[in-house]
Amino acid sequence: MTAAQPLRPDLARELIALADQSAPRWSRQARNELDAVHLGQGRHADHANAKRLSRILAEENWPGHRLVGADAAHAAWQIALHADDQPDFQRTAARLLHRAAQQGDAPLKHWAHLHDRSLINSGQPQEFGTQYRLTRDGLRACPIRDPASLTARREGAGLPSAVTALSALRERLSTPGPRSPDSDTVLLAALAGAA
Repeated sequence: MTAAQPLRPDLARELIALADQSAPRWSRQARNELDAVHLGQGRHADHANAKRLSRILAEENWPGHRLVGADAAHAAWQIALHADDQPDFQRTAARLLHRAAQQGDAPLKHWAHLHDRSLINSGQPQEFGTQYRLTRDGLRACPIRDPASLTARREGAGLPSAVTALSALRERLSTPGPRSPDSDTVLLAALAGAA
């Protein structure tokens, strides 16, 4: 079996389909283009996706490259990132993703994003500076632990500089349509009414 042939192509197709169905909504939500009804429907869809991913984690561990292939592993990461109303699930997913990254079965930068997201959603400062909020004054990084060592932590996780990442995020938000699947910077989903 080669790396290009995942062990569970059925699971790969399912994860990709779940993420693909939500991608246009995530893009519109990042641009603050959804009304309250669509935000509620989106939260329901994100909860259902996270519930399915939770079952996969219980049965298979993190669905990494060997199990589902790179595209489906990326889809699983996106699903976990958008489970903002489930911080316990995000912490569990981050822990399993970290283990997969240490074993070379997932990108370390994906773990950095999910770890930051779970910290922010638990009321703690992020480690890698990957999470932003859209405010009336523009994009703002969520609080960061020890900003003086941020550059070293980002380099260690395979992330571009914070300046480069912020520039890419601004560019993405100014371009209509779904996000690129290889985007490294993720906007925190809870945007509506952000101060």
